[in-house]
Amino acid sequence: MSRTAWAGVATSWALCLLIGTHAFAALPTLNLEPCRRDGVTAKCGRLAVPEDPAGGGKLLQLNIIVIPALRTRAEPDPLIILAGGPGQAASDFYRAVAPVFGRIRRDRDIVLLDQRGTGKSNRLDCEFSDEIDSGVTDLQQLQAQARTCLDALPGDPRFYTTSVAVRDLELARIALGYEQLNFYAVSYGTRVAQHYLRRYPSRVRSVVLDGAVPVDLALGPDAAPLAQNALDRIFLACGSQPACRTAFPDLKNQFIGLRADLEKTPLHVPVADPLSAEPEPTTFGAAQLAAAVRLLSYSDETASVLPLLIHEARTLNQPQALIAQYLMIKHSTEAQIAYGMHFAVVCSEDAPRWSLQEIPSATLAGTYMGEAFMKGMKTICDVWPHGTVDDDFNAPLHSSVPALILSGGNDPVTPREYGDRVLAGFANGRHLIVSGQGHGQIGNGCVPRLVAQFIAADTLKNVDVNCITDISRTPFMLSRTATEP
Repeated sequence: MSRTAWAGVATSWALCLLIGTHAFAALPTLNLEPCRRDGVTAKCGRLAVPEDPAGGGKLLQLNIIVIPALRTRAEPDPLIILAGGPGQAASDFYRAVAPVFGRIRRDRDIVLLDQRGTGKSNRLDCEFSDEIDSGVTDLQQLQAQARTCLDALPGDPRFYTTSVAVRDLELARIALGYEQLNFYAVSYGTRVAQHYLRRYPSRVRSVVLDGAVPVDLALGPDAAPLAQNALDRIFLACGSQPACRTAFPDLKNQFIGLRADLEKTPLHVPVADPLSAEPEPTTFGAAQLAAAVRLLSYSDETASVLPLLIHEARTLNQPQALIAQYLMIKHSTEAQIAYGMHFAVVCSEDAPRWSLQEIPSATLAGTYMGEAFMKGMKTICDVWPHGTVDDDFNAPLHSSVPALILSGGNDPVTPREYGDRVLAGFANGRHLIVSGQGHGQIGNGCVPRLVAQFIAADTLKNVDVNCITDISRTPFMLSRTATEP
């Protein structure tokens, strides 16, 4: 393979080439320069691509970081990281989990391309009210916020969809000089990986889909039931442990009572900001509770504190710790997710199909998120422009490319059933389910080693994967200083 990426040489493409099913009239120039990212020597550059894939108009400068393999003679096919959200940047995701890819980096380059609209690739950012994750009662206010956001965006959201992003990925592959790619994709990133595979099947050597999203599924309508199922399993897990059951009796009814109280009378209390320690006036009602609980249940580590937080807030009338967790989640989400890009994807790719997957109102009313989440999403998408979506975007995917699918047994957003549906499209696929775990498995137990072995050999045929049964749930916190025995 031509290693132009490491020579830092500008690669200029002037000819019109046909790649896959898309024509690129003028392939971009990429010049990589030495840089350091989080203490690691890398190559950084900007890939100039037209915002409108049809050409004309302004150019976007997409942020690319190439972290070179440690071995002098690296494997020719790198690992591409595709982040979730939608709205999270690959560079931000990698920064948080870089050590788990250490084995892969010994042999392969790791490439981070901030998807258009995220990170340093013309981030489409917005400020919404605190209740954005669970919906708001004042839908007119939410719609006004959406319009204000649209007016302030630095780009046209119609051109920030998955269909356009996979073309950027192909341009990056060409400019970097790689013949084939391996993908690690998490959550929404699994949708990007599968659509790239549909468009450019010969360019993919292997794919790891962590928290997989079926290509034919519109995300959103089942968000509340899935979140409720995950919370119920957390309650059951606590109830099955004598120490947790003794410390927090009748936990589910405590939570129901807490939610009812907050729905009737939201709290207005000053709470020390967990990051700055400065008092922050905070409104904490049922919507904020739902946002906190939903995101705390994403990981078994954060889920381990939920019984204690619920008990303190409801039984001891001490909600400060729960509110502090909410503030931490709020700050983290605002920093990580570009909401403008998020809605560019959701409103173009999912919203048009929501009517096909309606959940009965009675079912939603029986969840802690209720109907507010979907009402809020629909309110935003009613005013959000719908962008470029390929005609076959939701068609069944059939591929012989080796695929490793990872699911958490208690994932509140992409459950194991999603992984089973995705597996059906891969003739050479393998689905591993990590019991008791939440959303995203790459940091759990022996999973990093299994992923590295799969990428190295593009199979786990001769690998003992029983080590995933040794991955245990994080013990529940019984107090602020002690876990269950």
